Parts: sequence; structure tokens; C-alpha cells
Amino acid sequence: MFENLNWWEIGVLLLLALLIFGDRLPNVINDGLRMVRNLRNMARNATGDLSRELGTDIQLEDLHPKAFIRKHLLSEDDEQAIRKPLQSMYDNLRSDVTGVHDELKDVARAADLRTPSVATSTPTATPTPPAPRPSYDDAT
Repeated sequence: MFENLNWWEIGVLLLLALLIFGDRLPNVINDGLRMVRNLRNMARNATGDLSRELGTDIQLEDLHPKAFIRKHLLSEDDEQAIRKPLQSMYDNLRSDVTGVHDELKDVARAADLRTPSVATSTPTATPTPPAPRPSYDDAT
């Protein structure tokens, strides 16, 4: 929740809360915690009521339509029949990507100028520098 705040900003917020609420700060914190507990109890009661009405054990995650269909309407055989073609495509794609990744590593290793290359049979010639280009100032 506070991953983008550093310690100084959190300290300033706490000092600001102390200045605004003063002696009432402990009471405000207690009221906030009581409100969070009440919200949790209401959510727990609502899921319990839904479970009782539908006759199955329902969690909050099960209320997503895809998860509800997968859990309550599809059998395991149906789910496996749906997953099988997709799983084979995923496996093929993963092996292709792994092969390309390995080939890129080999090419990068071969092209790496920092490491000494394997001794070559012919000495390499030093490249000639490009000829200087005439500038506009030279022509005028």
C-alpha cells in the first residue's frame, strides 16, 4: 500500500495526523479499525448467505463468472478436453521460444567483443578509416 512512499513521507503523514487529531488520534484509529472489522464481517456474512442460498460452498474468488462456470458447471473431463489443445500449443510455443533464446545466446556469445575470440587461421587486417568528407566551409 505504501510502496511508493519513503520513510520521511510516512513520518510527515504521521506528524500531520497527530497535529490534526491531537489527543483524539487513538480514538480515531480505534474507530477506523472497528469499521474495517465490521466490513470484513459483512463480507463474510454475505458470502455465507450466498453459499446457503445456492447450496454450495462459495468463496469471494468464485463469484467471477469464469471461475463460477469452471467450478460448478464443467466436469473435470470437460475442462481437460478444453485445455488439451491449448496445452499442446503452449508446449510447442514454449519449445520454439526456448530454441530461439538459445540461438540468440550463441550469436551474442560469438559477437561479443569483450571476450577473446577463438584463434583464427587467418590474421585479421586492420580496417582503413573512412575518407574525410569535404565540409561546406571548404567549398566556400
